[in-house]
Formats: sequence, structure tokens, C-alpha cells
Amino acid sequence: MTETTENVSVKAEKPSHFIQNILRKDLDEGNVQGVVTRFPPEPNGYLHIGHAKSICLNFGVAKQFGGVCNLRFDDTNPEKESDEYVESIKRDVSWLGFEWDGDIRFTSDYFDQLHGWAVELIKAGKAYVCDLSPDQAREHRGTLTEPGKNSPYRDRSVEENLALFEQMRAGELEEGSCSLRAKIDMAAPNINLRDPVIYRIKKVRHHHTGDKWCIYPSYDFAHGQSDAIEGVTHSICTLEFEDHRPLYEWFIANLSVPAKPKQYEFARLNLNYTVTSKRKLRQLVDEHHVDGWDDPRMPTISGMRRRGYTAQSLRNFCERIGVTRSDSVVDVGMLEYCVRDDLDKRAPRAMCVLRPLKVTLTNYPDDKVERLIAPGHPNRDDLAERELPFAKTVFIDVEDFREEANKKYKRLVIGKRVRLRNAYVIEADEAVKNEAGEIVEVKARVIANTIGTDPEDGVKPKGVIHWVSAEEHIDCEVRLYDRLFNEESPGAGGTDFLAAINPESLQVLKGAKAEVSLRDAAPESAYQFEREGYFCLDAHYSKDGAVVFNRTISLRDSWAKISQQS
Repeated sequence: MTETTENVSVKAEKPSHFIQNILRKDLDEGNVQGVVTRFPPEPNGYLHIGHAKSICLNFGVAKQFGGVCNLRFDDTNPEKESDEYVESIKRDVSWLGFEWDGDIRFTSDYFDQLHGWAVELIKAGKAYVCDLSPDQAREHRGTLTEPGKNSPYRDRSVEENLALFEQMRAGELEEGSCSLRAKIDMAAPNINLRDPVIYRIKKVRHHHTGDKWCIYPSYDFAHGQSDAIEGVTHSICTLEFEDHRPLYEWFIANLSVPAKPKQYEFARLNLNYTVTSKRKLRQLVDEHHVDGWDDPRMPTISGMRRRGYTAQSLRNFCERIGVTRSDSVVDVGMLEYCVRDDLDKRAPRAMCVLRPLKVTLTNYPDDKVERLIAPGHPNRDDLAERELPFAKTVFIDVEDFREEANKKYKRLVIGKRVRLRNAYVIEADEAVKNEAGEIVEVKARVIANTIGTDPEDGVKPKGVIHWVSAEEHIDCEVRLYDRLFNEESPGAGGTDFLAAINPESLQVLKGAKAEVSLRDAAPESAYQFEREGYFCLDAHYSKDGAVVFNRTISLRDSWAKISQQS
């Protein structure tokens, strides 16, 4: 499973953050014989970008130091958990490019052992059944400046506690009527040590164990012991669990566990223009502000995948932001930069006219069709060239034509020339309008012998625009996604985060025209639509003959311009 310490020391890259320093030190000093980490998500929602950072860290350092990383589902709260979330999490981890060690693990796999350890605490006089209601328990708990008060049930005998705990286990007591608490110190400065609940009654069917149990361990009780069962050496979690570490260590020290894992904390990922609270994400889904957990506007890994983000771009982003113990807010522009940077290198080029305007080339033969060749990528010979059918009628974007324009406008104008990308230079002669005065067609002329060359008369085109053959193309729908929120800190200061939803986060364009090379596009495969941005075929809506492309991201950061203007 692991290599020797000597081999690891030779192979491991030089540490660049404090977690790597800790692992190297432990290996070099012989504190551990190999590295075992774990990624322990709760199966109560889909993973988001913050989880991606944790995945990259836990799996990444294990691989770097020749160790292994387990995937364990912390399924101690059956009311909110389901197999749907389990399957989505497995897909996300695999898609990001990581492999867990051995079989998938569940905390519920250890319920029998955890129950046995709870009994062990009772027999040692270190746990008791408490009849205080949740509200009464909170009143007894005290505050950050005042100690708590002992429960009146704290001094029950071992025999009575064993009997009551067995009644809890057998389903003879009602939910909320009592709980099992660890007996630690109600005056402890750390509130987490003030006799925390370690078992509560929940008469709920469990997605993994069915109806076997009606009592379930708390996260704090189950987490460290599950790490010990699995032989985890380094339990790496976010800073929100720092105050829980003394409790983690108390359980490890007071139970006959097979290993002594240690917990280390790092700063969680905070991203502006984004919410990552599972409660808020669930609210967005349940109230239909988005069309599911995998909506391309969601910060979920599945949403980003459907939108067209690549696994490599997310891994690059997580590497760029680093691992520290200092909380900070990362600009979402850094994530978007990583996506653009990766897609620019890998995405094949194609043309798609989002808002079509017909152009008739009056001097081009009616029955002639040329098969022009365009590169698959300007810098990659391994991506195949593509064929562009060229005939008398083409589509261009409505934004690429004006009857009159100033010198700054570098597109098609009456009496002016532009080059059609990878094709001829054309000159516009006339705009055809309907009864409402709307331009419905442009009549233009092909300038002969201008494929790949300047016109022989020396009159150069003003610019280059994209186009699609009107005779041979793919009819499609294009969904233009943007940031879901238009405020940097949605919900800041206690405001309703829903009020910050960007009303223009989705624009649906029907009737777009794409070049025929896209007929073989695969869902989630990335393309650069020249001059428009990066797009992918939508995995959800492209069914029964429908072709729907999602905009992954624009070619440039338009939000930076907005910020500068505001």
C-alpha cells in the first residue's frame, strides 16, 4: 500500500505548503510508516468547488508521498442523505482524476464498532444518558464567557446508563426524549468539550443500513474513530473543525482504537460572487432558481462539468490558490482564468452564428459548393482539420453588419469589405428590409481569388468575421450562462442572498446556426466558437434530435470591464 520512508523521501517533490511539510517531517522522523488520508463527504448534497480543493489536497498529498487516500461517506444523518448524492460524489471524484484506495467506505459500515465504543465509554463512567430536551441542553451548555451546568442526569450509575442506552438502541424510547452524552467537563473553555452528544435517537431509514438502527452517532464521535479504523495517519480538514480537534483527540485517547490519527486544518475556499453553503445551494434547487444541482450556473462540480469546465482547469485553480491557514476570499476571476487558459490549449475551433443574418453573395454561382479547409486548432497539429462548405448563401451574426459605421467598426458595412474566416473577402452592397424596417438580408459580392490572400486591387478588408453556410449547417440552441450572482458577497450583512441573483445569468438563443463539423460533438466536449467564446454540448438538453450548446465562458473577462466602469 505504501512505499518505505526512504523511497518516499527521494520521490516526493519539495514541499511548498505546511501540510506537505508536516507529512515529510512525519515520514522522515519515522512517526508514520506511510501516508493515509481520506476524503469524507456527507452524502447530503452535491460537491462544490470548495470540496474540489479538499479533494485535490487529500488525494494529491497522498499520491505525492507514496500513500493512499480513502473515499469515505460520513453518513451519520439519514434524514438528509441519499444514494443519489453518493453516486454524484463518486462521479465527481473520478472525473477530477483521482482514484480512492480499495472499496468505497461508509461511516455506517462501522456502526457496530462505534456502538461498542459508546458502551465502552459508559462502562468507564465517561458517558451517560441524558433526558434533557435539546432546548434544555442548550440552556445548560453555557456561553463563551460563562461555564455550563451539569445535567441532573450526569451522575446516573453505569448500570442505569447501560440499560437506558440499550432501550435507545431497541427503539423503546421516543426521538428527542434522551441522548447519550460524553462526560467531559461542563466548565471547559472549549464549548465542544461540554458533555457533547454522541448518540441521538432518529427513527429514520438509512440509505445504506436500512432499518437496522434507530440511534445514530454524532459526526464528532464517528469521525475520529472511523479514521482510526481505517488507519488514517493525517486527518486533513478545514479550519471550521479546529475547535473540534480537542474533542477528536479526547475520543482517540479514551477509547481502545487501533490507531492514533491526527487532525490538521487548512483554510477553506471562499470564492466571491458565489455561495457554497449546502443549505443555500439546496434552496436554489428546491425553489427552482436553477434547474438542478448540475445547473451550469451552480458552483457544484457537476454543474461546472456540464457547463464545460475541465477537470484540469479545476486542479490548476486549486494548485494556484495554495494551501494555508489564513482565511481569505479568492476572486472568481482566477477560476475563470484557469478555465480559459486550459480551454485555449485544448479546445478545437469551430464557428457558430448565434444571431443569424442571411447574406446572399450575388456574384457567386447558384449551383457551386466549395469545400474549404480550416485548421482544428491554430497551435495543435494533432487536432484534425475541418471542412467548411461554402456556397451562394451564408449566415453571419446580426452584430457583424451595419449600414453605416465609424472607422472603429471593423465588421461588414455597405460599401466596405471584410474577410469571412477561412474563406473569401466579401463587400456589402445592399441591406434588404421587411415591412417593419428590420434588416433581414444583406446582398454582397465575393472578391475573387481572395482565399488566403489580400485582394489584387490592394483594398484590404476592415476585419474578419465568422460565418456558416446557409445550405449546410446545424440548427441549434445556445444557452449563454453567466455568473449566478451579481454581488461579490451574496447575503452579506444578513441580507437575502437570493436578492443578489443575476437576472441575466442565463440567456437562451434559439435558431443559432453551427458549422457541420459539430455534428459529431460529444456532451461536455469543449469547443471554441471563434469570436464568441468556449462552448460545449449540453448533456441534459441535447436529446431526441435537439442540439443545445452551453457557453462555458467568454473569450475575455467582461466583468473586469464592468468593475472598472462602475
